[in-house]
Amino acid sequence: MTALAVTRATLTRVLRDRTALFFMVLLPVAIIVVIGVTVRGFDQFRVGLVSDPRSGPVARELATDLTKAPGLRTRAYADAGAARTALRRAELDAVIVVPARLDEDVRAGRSATVRVLVEPSGSAGHAAVSSVSAVVADHAARLQAARFATDQAGGTFDGNLAAARRAERASSPIAVRAETVNGQSDYLPLGYSYSTPTMLVLFVFINALAGGAAIVQTRRTGVYARALAAPVSARMLVAGETIAYFLLALLQSLLIVGIGALAFDVAWGDPLAAGVLVTVWALVGTGAGVLAGAVFRTPEQVHSVGPALGIGLGMLGGCMWPLALVPGWLRATGHAVPQAWAVDAWTTLLSRNGDLWAIMRDLVVLTGFAVVLLTCASLALRRRLTTRPAV
Repeated sequence: MTALAVTRATLTRVLRDRTALFFMVLLPVAIIVVIGVTVRGFDQFRVGLVSDPRSGPVARELATDLTKAPGLRTRAYADAGAARTALRRAELDAVIVVPARLDEDVRAGRSATVRVLVEPSGSAGHAAVSSVSAVVADHAARLQAARFATDQAGGTFDGNLAAARRAERASSPIAVRAETVNGQSDYLPLGYSYSTPTMLVLFVFINALAGGAAIVQTRRTGVYARALAAPVSARMLVAGETIAYFLLALLQSLLIVGIGALAFDVAWGDPLAAGVLVTVWALVGTGAGVLAGAVFRTPEQVHSVGPALGIGLGMLGGCMWPLALVPGWLRATGHAVPQAWAVDAWTTLLSRNGDLWAIMRDLVVLTGFAVVLLTCASLALRRRLTTRPAV
């Protein structure tokens, strides 16, 4: 019961601290948004779309198809000059110029050419041409069907074009899906599905380390010494602080998971496996935070060393970039820290549809880290509390 009282007091103190709440909630979400926006869209081509606003329905429909194409991120330009400038500045991969007389040429049965401008040295631009050509080909197929119906069966071109659209929507298109047999991705999905799990790993650990400053401050102000003068054992104090820091780490993890799922549509994979992984990682962070509170002598030392250490370990463990991109020796070195195993587990869950058994090795290693950190933290803090003066 005494341990729970210590836990309640610690939780109340931390949750009333606005600075702590900022680092627990607002800062991780802000970083998630920034990184998610930055890394999303790497599987899309940036294209500029130049189309006359006074063009007819055929040209407008083509512009709409290009805008909705999943492989393209289009940006409209009023004139070709501004689009060419953006292309030269590498702001775009390609520029699509829709002919101003497209409607007139199509209705007259003449061929029309959609120009795609790319930089000669840009490989992304030449790849973008394939995506643009696929959209234009689908659009041209409807126009050809309408033209053929008009020539062979009569009727108006617009009416036959509308019938071609209805037939296209009613038919079941043949989908082409590429799949690598026995293939496994070594990368997290792009966008928020990349930034959210990696920031969970990073910030839960950093905030746990920084939270050790509260333990140091409590030691320095003599709160522990006065508590030990009452019928409270050092073991109860250590247990209470450990439970409090575990609940705080778990709370931050659940907030990031909930915000990622509700606001950014992040799929966290198998619920049971994700829940176990979040819990084990919270234990790792708890051990690191309590150990920091026992080892450091001043809160200033915790604030100066803790975040820097957390960021450094996060970089080494793959929170900033995939370890699959670094040399083998650096990848092996990265797995000397728990962050690498946590990121590996999230990669298995999110990119390979793994379950609890698939991440069992990662969980065992992380559990080992948690046991070592919690044991060292408990022994170090208990020694601090039982050595006079209790500082």
